[in-house]
Amino acid sequence: MIIFEGISLRRGPQVLFSGASITLQPGQNIALIGANGAGKSSLFSMLLGELQADQGNIRGLDGLRLAHMAQESERSSLSATDYVIAGDAAVWSTLNAIAESEQREDFESAAIQHQQLETLDGYSAPRRAQQLLLGLGFALEKLEHPVQQFSGGWRIRLNLARALMTPSDVLLLDEPTNHLDLDATLWLQAWLQNYDGTLFMISHDRDFIDATCQRVLKIEHQQLTAYRGGYSDYEQQRTEQLAQQQATFEKQQRRVAEIEDFVRRFRAKATKAKQAQSRLKELERMQRVAPAHVDSPFCFTFPEPGRASDPLLTLDHAKIGYAEHTVLTDVALTLRPGDRIGLLGKNGAGKSTLLKSITGALPALLEGQRMPVVHYLRIGYFDQQQLDVLDLEASPSVSICSG
Repeated sequence: MIIFEGISLRRGPQVLFSGASITLQPGQNIALIGANGAGKSSLFSMLLGELQADQGNIRGLDGLRLAHMAQESERSSLSATDYVIAGDAAVWSTLNAIAESEQREDFESAAIQHQQLETLDGYSAPRRAQQLLLGLGFALEKLEHPVQQFSGGWRIRLNLARALMTPSDVLLLDEPTNHLDLDATLWLQAWLQNYDGTLFMISHDRDFIDATCQRVLKIEHQQLTAYRGGYSDYEQQRTEQLAQQQATFEKQQRRVAEIEDFVRRFRAKATKAKQAQSRLKELERMQRVAPAHVDSPFCFTFPEPGRASDPLLTLDHAKIGYAEHTVLTDVALTLRPGDRIGLLGKNGAGKSTLLKSITGALPALLEGQRMPVVHYLRIGYFDQQQLDVLDLEASPSVSICSG
């Protein structure tokens, strides 16, 4: 087990942990949650030995094999398959030693290294690496492409595959689903459910946490608080705790008011002075309970859409793409008031292209028609490259409400 004992950590002026303690049991799948900047990545860095706590200790790491998902997108000349195989350092080192021995024609050394490779199950490494890549959505024809040819998002997927390839007792994953489509997310979910070691995962994906984790660890108030079950279980337990805390706070406040009222009324009376002093001592000894605190006291509502016609918008026999590059053909789509539509497809299949055609961000269809029924149709659009569509001259406005 991994034991955090009285961990305190300050980064600059901010205190992230103050005497935090928790025990991680072996073989559990644990989700680490908390507000941005609360210290999730710093906790991972402490486990990896990249960061030292100001106070306290982490026990139980000796002899454990840790694998982690790097967040930096490396530009490497290795093929995608070789990059993932290199996650198993022992296998990769042996493969390189075999290549060097055979190049020197030192076949005796090569024979010994081949035996070592068999012991390490290294002959299956290319197949295992390719299974990971295919599961994470890589096309078969791209498995031998060099890493540097992939975009940043795909290189993060390569880092994930490499972490899964690494033999480990503890697997640290930081937002593993950020760059995955639905199919790859479901594949990863199944893979992690069968992982034999301890999974420690930073995530904001509640459904993914529910499907993969048996425990939630939250960073709050510079402490580590454990909850049983997945994210839905955490929410229920958290709600019950807040309700109980608020009830205890209100009960204590009533008792404080009673004591203060008694002291105010009878402190000057000789017959009641002793009782008043006794109640004052009770007040001094009392451990004050804080009122229940809700992390996000913000509320949000969509503005009323106003007038609407049925249908709102239609694409008819549309051919969609960029210049000479056709992405989608013969698209027929009708949007009606109140529709809730999920758009699925592999990365690169044309989802964003279709949305841009619906919004009019693509200036024209290659063929077919886009027909808004009414001139007052207004479309809200959040682009994955949001900086490209923000009005940089506008000022933000925020409304805060309690509830």
